[in-house]
Amino acid sequence: MADKKKFPNPEFFRAKTEMDWKAQAANLKEFGSIALDLIKETDWKAFGRKQKEHFLDNMNRVAREAKAVAAMTCAERKDLLLNGEKHLGALYRKGDMATVRREWRGVESTLVDFSGWLKVWGMLLATFSKDLIPALNTTFWYRWMISYMCCVSFMDKNTMGQRSNALKMSHLLIYDIFRYVAENLVFLAKCDKKNGNSSELNKKVVLFDEMTMGQIMAGFPDLLGIPYQLMPVFLVSEIDQLTCVPYIDAVESFGLPADTCPVPSSECGALVIDALPHMGNCFISSSMPCDGSTMASSYMARRFPDLPVFHLCFPVRYEDEATLKMGAEDIRACIKFIEEKTGAQWSWDAYFSAMKRFNEETKYELEKWEVNKTAYPQLLGPCYELFRKWNYEMDGGIDPRVMKTCKKVNKLLLQAYERRDEAWVGKMRYRGIVWSCPAHYYANFSNWLANCWGINILVEMESLNFTKPLETEDKEEALRDLARLYERMVMRRHTNGGYQNVVDELWRQCEAWNTNIIIMYQNVACKNMATVQGILDEQGRERGYHMIWIEHDLMDPRTVSRKTMRDKVNEYMRTVMRAEPIDPSLCDFDDENCM
Repeated sequence: MADKKKFPNPEFFRAKTEMDWKAQAANLKEFGSIALDLIKETDWKAFGRKQKEHFLDNMNRVAREAKAVAAMTCAERKDLLLNGEKHLGALYRKGDMATVRREWRGVESTLVDFSGWLKVWGMLLATFSKDLIPALNTTFWYRWMISYMCCVSFMDKNTMGQRSNALKMSHLLIYDIFRYVAENLVFLAKCDKKNGNSSELNKKVVLFDEMTMGQIMAGFPDLLGIPYQLMPVFLVSEIDQLTCVPYIDAVESFGLPADTCPVPSSECGALVIDALPHMGNCFISSSMPCDGSTMASSYMARRFPDLPVFHLCFPVRYEDEATLKMGAEDIRACIKFIEEKTGAQWSWDAYFSAMKRFNEETKYELEKWEVNKTAYPQLLGPCYELFRKWNYEMDGGIDPRVMKTCKKVNKLLLQAYERRDEAWVGKMRYRGIVWSCPAHYYANFSNWLANCWGINILVEMESLNFTKPLETEDKEEALRDLARLYERMVMRRHTNGGYQNVVDELWRQCEAWNTNIIIMYQNVACKNMATVQGILDEQGRERGYHMIWIEHDLMDPRTVSRKTMRDKVNEYMRTVMRAEPIDPSLCDFDDENCM
């Protein structure tokens, strides 16, 4: 019966709002005053000059593109018409926040792309219209909400260069993520005491630290679990590279060291400047993936002292089964805490039903891996990478709609594999693996690697997590399995429990995926990974792997820019690999301000 229920629960959308219109008017007045000051302070002459420059540049660009097409042979023009353009660096312009135009992908793939574009916009409009006033009002309270208006541009960047089935699969995967985000943004707006202020809905909302997995909420079908910082901090930093900069600056001005991991720094900074909604019945914190999450939770308790908190703290040595009892008891205590604070009762039937679905989704994931391990990998690129992490950690089998997407994607995957399609047509030179944590402000880096140099990322470290089928009959074993799952969540699976989980595991995965290039991310603020950098480098040389070390600062592009990240690859490929780029226009371009 649980599978037949509409998801999300329509009662969540129908919950009555209790908006304080005086507060909204005061905020709108303040917003209007700020907007007026910005208008007054704007150099309109300079603005006019810039618009004129853009107009002239657009005219020149159109003329150049027309001239280039005119100079083509008939065969080249046919190839452009059917297969799309090949010089993607021309889509960027210095100083712009977006590409100058959308990519021409050929007749068929452009139609696929445009259909996906329309579908996303339709979903966004339909979702936000369910509570339009709180949703719109949120944009006047929080600057991060504005960035979500550019989510379709984010989709364009994350599918750049893709064609045919690869493009179809990416659109299906990113759609599910956007739908989840849109629905939860509405709930955030509806619950926020500064905005919708729905006391009715707040009674049913359980907040989670964004790095805490959500599977436990499967046993509470009448409650709403929301990864609290995900929308205002974590995910939006992948859409807009500059989102977290004010948060980081704010918390560092209070004395937090600048070498702290930007994830908890951004979360704390958002709390310092009151950029997070005041909402929810209770909050589930954790020590996952590292003690940075514990630090951020302390800020939560100080900002919202009225919000009861439960801390999930699993043993670091998760491979030791002797500690498993502690983890299972922690899960049990968390369930009891939620019951006490919400009045809801845990349902084993609902939990088992969702975990059966999660197990099935895991089977589909393993099928993707088996295809990508072959000489004809099919599902590549950032949309897949993001979906895997979101599905594993945030959704966790709770939303039955995701299963339909998994089935559709795997059907397309197998069709493409049977035809021996190239996931990136003409760009399949190297088999790559990503290790360590990618930069949030460069979510589409794997696209660039493929389009510029033909480096195809088959899998990321953060995707290689717990794949054992979860227990769906024995209740005590189910608790132990849930503890095992939580202990091996995204990033924690490799950065905790001893160096063998990240070092030895890398060489096993390189062999399994038959990789010849390792993209070794070096998050300059990650203390856990810093301890094994020397070991990884030394053993990588001994084994003869090409390791490209790429520094980044996760959510702060000022420390290491996207251009600097690309330059590392450019230098290695030219000097060590003696390679020439597939698309020279992507070797050097300016995206410093681009979202």
